[in-house]
Amino acid sequence: MAKKKFKVLLIVEQCDPEGFSVPLEGYNYYKAISEIADVTLVTHGRNEQNIQKIAPNKDVVYIHESNFSGQYHYLVEKLTYRDRVNWPLYNALSYPIYAEFNHKVYQKFQKKVRRGDYDIVHALTPIMPRYPVKIARACQNTPFILGPVNGGVPFPSGFKEVAKQESAHFNFLRAVGRYIIPGYVDTYKKADKVLAGSTFTFNLLKKLFEFPEENIELFYENGISSSFINYKSKPQQYEKINLLFVGRLVPYKGVDMVIEAIAQLEQSIRARVLLTIVGDGSERASLELRVQELNLSNIVKFIGWVPQHKTVEYYRQADIFCFPSIREFGGAVVLEAMACGVPCIVVNNGGIGEYVTKNTGFSIEPLSREYVIKEVSKKIDLLVRNEDMLINMSAHTVERVKEFEWGNKANKIVDFYQHMIRGLDKCRMN
Repeated sequence: MAKKKFKVLLIVEQCDPEGFSVPLEGYNYYKAISEIADVTLVTHGRNEQNIQKIAPNKDVVYIHESNFSGQYHYLVEKLTYRDRVNWPLYNALSYPIYAEFNHKVYQKFQKKVRRGDYDIVHALTPIMPRYPVKIARACQNTPFILGPVNGGVPFPSGFKEVAKQESAHFNFLRAVGRYIIPGYVDTYKKADKVLAGSTFTFNLLKKLFEFPEENIELFYENGISSSFINYKSKPQQYEKINLLFVGRLVPYKGVDMVIEAIAQLEQSIRARVLLTIVGDGSERASLELRVQELNLSNIVKFIGWVPQHKTVEYYRQADIFCFPSIREFGGAVVLEAMACGVPCIVVNNGGIGEYVTKNTGFSIEPLSREYVIKEVSKKIDLLVRNEDMLINMSAHTVERVKEFEWGNKANKIVDFYQHMIRGLDKCRMN
């Protein structure tokens, strides 16, 4: 009951129940936290229509952008899209749009925060560890928590060609932003608690800001809905082993490596597998051509883009999830697969390498493209030959993923709130 008394100003600039990636993640955090705390949500006006459809009576404040920001955003999209989005440049050029939102939030709420109207101020998105939160200035007597922030993960050195395709040469803009964006350093220095969404980001932030141990916490970015957790025991014998990939068909996601790995399987093993690819993107045509060249058309099936809520149908039919993305921050698809009892084969560079344990799949070091292809092929071969291992891993994945259920994550966050409030109360008493 005590948790419900906390009055929380929750700032989630990207918060869309019908979105994907960070906007959907932001909404899921808001929904889960609001069920156990008294939350005032502050979000961008672009999210109003979709939030109002399902939560019309909630305490939500929408910050609408100026005409200039709307036009500027259109221009940024035009400048940064060539077959695929140049994300480093897009994020850098988009900063003025966020800055306007950030300033308007400060103008609207700084007096209320200084007055003590809220027990906690929590800034949740953007997830990227590169933007300031101006309202932190007003939090002299109110605990301020930031995150989970996640990102900054570099491309592995063995994947220089993929890094080039993904415009990694623009990544220097991250470091530049840390020095030129007003209030960036102060935001992290003023935070009573920073949640880091992966071990890489945890270590990066500790190095940058030299946090005391109690001011930073490893708290994995993504979560899973309880309704998604659906485990059915696997058959004792498999007629076919269904492999699955879900994600955008872009170079760094690694679906090309899954296709090459299947081609390297012995004929007897290859005859026992099927690969379903759910997703679309700039690489689809070249991937389809490669499948034809390798004579895998009877094994590999392209589904195309599927709404997020319908992907569960494919996870439930799958036996092994193959997702060798070489640079993944949140990796929600891995949790979705695990929630359906599907062991995962991933690459260990970013958050997903930490989701998957030795009991739930395999995490491959990204030494080179050739090495990853060889290891993915080996792991598929191992699981196809050892059905007992596959069944055992399947059962463990569901137990592992329960830790990431949104309600459990929200409870942990509210525990942070409680600890921070108690700490402030002790300081006041002294």
